[in-house]
Parts: sequence; structure tokens; C-alpha cells
Amino acid sequence: MVSEITAGIEVSVQTMYQDGHSAPDENRFVFAYKISISNHNDHTVQLLSRRWIITNGIGGVEIVEGEGVVGRQPVLYKGDMHEYVSGCNLITPFGTMEGSYFFQNKATQEIFEVNIPLFKLEATFALN
Repeated sequence: MVSEITAGIEVSVQTMYQDGHSAPDENRFVFAYKISISNHNDHTVQLLSRRWIITNGIGGVEIVEGEGVVGRQPVLYKGDMHEYVSGCNLITPFGTMEGSYFFQNKATQEIFEVNIPLFKLEATFALN
């Protein structure tokens, strides 16, 4: 698991290779990741959007941007945590993801960026 705190928001990531959904002979490697977002601030925040940088094992890069996470724009009060699970398909058994969430401070209406730490996507069979 990797974790990072930016502007009082902690983002933790855990990854899982999805062997049953992958097809290595067809260059399809499926990964799931679980994200935990915790608000350590004294004020309420709302996650508005995200930007992912997905890099496969041969250097191909894909940028994914959009509103919220898995169809939601969660509001986190002081001490709240939001968790979700999503996934990523690669054409290689290795890769990385990193990015940013864009939050709004509900008291000031200020928009601020929170880092999503770089994490590895690794097919378990390829680690030996």
C-alpha cells in the first residue's frame, strides 16, 4: 500500500492483479485498486474531479480525466473517509498509475489539488 497527504487529505492505494479477468496471451492484464481518501482538515471538502496518468510497461501513457470517482463526488467532513474500488486494463503485465484529485473547500469555495501517489501495477505471475 502507498499513501500520501496533500493539503490535509490522505490518499492511500492498494492494488490487486485480477488473474481471472486477464488474458496474458491476448496482452490484456486487468488490475483493481482500492482507494481510501481521508479528510484530516478542520473544514469540509468535496471531491470534484480526477486526473489519472496511466503508464504501461513499454512506456505508453494514457491520461484519464473526469468528474468525481466511480460516479460520485463525495463530501468529506472533518475526520471522514471515503473508499472505492476501480480498475485498469494494461497491455503489459507491469505499469504505474498516479494523478490528482481536485477538491473544493466548502467553507471558502477554493479549489485545490491533491496528489494521488504513484503506485505499481504488477501481474503476480510475472514477479518471479
